[in-house]
Amino acid sequence: MKPNAKIYVAGHLGLVGSALVKVLTGLGYTNIVKKTRAELDLTDQAAVHAFFDKERPEYVFLAAAKVGGIHANNTYPAEFIQINLAIQNNILHAAYLHGVNRLLFLGSSCIYPRAAPQPMREEHLLSGALEPTNRPYALAKIAGIEQCWAYNRQYETRFLAVMPTNLYGPGDNYNLDNSHVLPALIRKFHEAKVHDMHSVVVWGSGKPKREFLYSEDMAEASVFLMNLDAQIFDGLLGSDRNDGLPPLVNIGSGIDMSIRDVAELVKDVVGYQGGIVFDIGRPDGPPRKLLDVSRLSGLGWQAKIGLQDGIRLAYQSFLST
Repeated sequence: MKPNAKIYVAGHLGLVGSALVKVLTGLGYTNIVKKTRAELDLTDQAAVHAFFDKERPEYVFLAAAKVGGIHANNTYPAEFIQINLAIQNNILHAAYLHGVNRLLFLGSSCIYPRAAPQPMREEHLLSGALEPTNRPYALAKIAGIEQCWAYNRQYETRFLAVMPTNLYGPGDNYNLDNSHVLPALIRKFHEAKVHDMHSVVVWGSGKPKREFLYSEDMAEASVFLMNLDAQIFDGLLGSDRNDGLPPLVNIGSGIDMSIRDVAELVKDVVGYQGGIVFDIGRPDGPPRKLLDVSRLSGLGWQAKIGLQDGIRLAYQSFLST
């Protein structure tokens, strides 16, 4: 991407989108297109096509999505599948019609089967049953990957899907009703510290293991992929094949940790002195979710920010909001 290339970041106010804008700006990109939800409803097909017809972006980062943790996915399953399908379909089709050079579609590691071998490789997609607690969201993201693949094969588009692990960082959602595990832990331990509570309740047994990645690391990996040499980038797209390996690249740290240990780490960073109680009546989700990142590391990229440093940065951001 040239410094003056027109780049559209869909979902620029979200966790990933805001990190993308920060990284792109820091690298000297000066022509970044941003639209708030009030300015452009991405579920409105006509509005999306009119936007692409007017702006003609050369590159698109599709980071817009309805996201949330276990509670949100269980409470709003219809919204998670309907809204995400609409956003993806509208942007992907408009990008094809209006000749976008490259597009990066951001999904989630929940696309992989609940019992997938660990660590999860890109070819494990659609090899088994999904985790029931987030199946509607996962199916929407799988449909987006398949749509990228189908358009690449039929229309010779250059759409690449990336699957980030559990993300956290500045601009995260700290609402305890629909946030992901790490921001929820940051808020819980902070409030317990402020109110001098004796203990903090953490959902589940604490035994499941999760991998986490700082949002700006995710953004740097995305820009790295978008800037790959044409021959290497095109080799990832599956334009000339239907062999079971989709146009998909995992993005993660390659390291996981039990929720119990993550809770202890957040407790230390926040400076909370009380205890931790695990509510085993709450769902655990999959027992383990670790991405195999060898495809990405083989291209020359690795995560830079460790979990403890990342939590410290995220907590500082939380305190400033």
